[in-house]
Amino acid sequence: MLNPHSLWLVREPADMRAGIDSLTRLATQAAGHSPREGEAFLFTGKKRTRMKRLMWDRHGVWLCTRRLHQGAFRWPREGDTTWSLTTEQFAWLAAGVDWQRLSAGSLPVWTE
Repeated sequence: MLNPHSLWLVREPADMRAGIDSLTRLATQAAGHSPREGEAFLFTGKKRTRMKRLMWDRHGVWLCTRRLHQGAFRWPREGDTTWSLTTEQFAWLAAGVDWQRLSAGSLPVWTE
């Protein structure tokens, strides 16, 4: 149900009050195309204490929110706009762990 085949992290901070339509516009800008079935995008605000996951399936759109009680999510450094994550990297990110230190090598950047 919520297992995307592509999981993309949008580096630029988003307004955490934004809903499905606003986040879809941001995802479209980041990806360069309209979001497709099975794709998910991760957004965070400036404080990095909240994260939203926007995902499309054949029936509609999911919008999930995660908030950390302590600490902040580890987001990519400045440079690239959107990053691809593996399932393991997402699990570490969602847990509030510095997933970049646990990942071997650099992450691929969205290219399409």
